[in-house]
Amino acid sequence: MVLLESEQFLTELTRLFQKCRLSGSVFITLKKYDGRTKPIPRKGSVEGFEPSDNKCLLRATDGKKKISTVVSSKEVNKFQMTQVSVVFSAFSGRLSDLAILNP
Repeated sequence: MVLLESEQFLTELTRLFQKCRLSGSVFITLKKYDGRTKPIPRKGSVEGFEPSDNKCLLRATDGKKKISTVVSSKEVNKFQMTQVSVVFSAFSGRLSDLAILNP
């Protein structure tokens, strides 16, 4: 899995959608990310780990290539608006292709 900056992630997401335009799927997942790189032990205490900022981890895959990015809570709105435009442009192109293939 490749961790990218926000702009690079959107560029690669556009490429994934173009690659899977006629056949294939792109899966996008989103989850809360607190910055930990190691799991929490089941027994015992957490050694004073305090997340400084709420973040979102976004992942996208077409089954072969995986990309991901981390977005802070301050830039979520800007990133989401850009992501929606990328997804919508890929989706609207897909609708016209389906209409041509299935008259």
